[in-house]
Amino acid sequence: MPGHAPVLVSHVLRLLDPQPGQVVLDGTIKLGGHAAAILPRITPGGLYIGLDWDERMLAQARDRLRPEWDAHVLKLYAASYADFPEVLAQAGVESVDHMLLDLGINSAQLDDPTRGFSFEREGPLDMRFDAEGETQAVDLVNKLSETDLANVLYELGGETHSRRIAKRICQARHSRRIVTTAQLARIVESAIGRSGRIHPATKTFQALRIAVNRELENLERFLEQTPQYLKPGGKLAVISFHSLEDGAVKRFLKSAKKSGTFEELTKRPVVADTDERDENPRSRSAKLRVAVRVESQ
Repeated sequence: MPGHAPVLVSHVLRLLDPQPGQVVLDGTIKLGGHAAAILPRITPGGLYIGLDWDERMLAQARDRLRPEWDAHVLKLYAASYADFPEVLAQAGVESVDHMLLDLGINSAQLDDPTRGFSFEREGPLDMRFDAEGETQAVDLVNKLSETDLANVLYELGGETHSRRIAKRICQARHSRRIVTTAQLARIVESAIGRSGRIHPATKTFQALRIAVNRELENLERFLEQTPQYLKPGGKLAVISFHSLEDGAVKRFLKSAKKSGTFEELTKRPVVADTDERDENPRSRSAKLRVAVRVESQ
């Protein structure tokens, strides 16, 4: 699919080692890049269950994969990965052999100005993966107190200039409601200036997106539920793109090792090699951790 390059595919295949007849849960199928690589490995007899909160992504994945894979092999659901137990019940599946999460935002989402994810294109301050979600970025930017807004930017974006940015946002919204990505980007730049290649609004946009979609809460809910639904010997693979996500996965696996439910296969996160980073710049920040479900005592 043009413009779509799933990250770390060869490493995912090597570490998960999917086999014919196995059941795979993909909590973030996006445009189906990992699915296209894994599906041939689990047939005949296998089942790939793909979820995505973003129905537009799910529709494109369906268009891409359906010509080759029917509903007996591929089941697709519009749902958050945090709600996967309900999806498995709907699919009539009690447990799975492998679980995969790719937590990165897709280039197709960034490139669509109507989604509001990118400061590079004028669009509404939305940032929802789920179009039915109640909270948009515009709500946070215009309603949070200066202190709460600064805390969001610092805690979820690692923005060291969070207080200065929050103060400038509150000053700006006093005279005019902030409703577009370009507006917000200009305000952030006016607060902290611009130097280097990275846009000054990068961390602000990341923080707002994480807050809007409750990404860390959903990740923790997903991880907490995995031991109950992953078969002994089954593997969990998570690809993260920033330190907050990777930290949550790392802490979970450390705790799971102590409790005897998981054994980590990647002592250090797997990262893209030079060739992949050159071909797909998005892969530069990707970190893959894989763990195996330990047989119950």
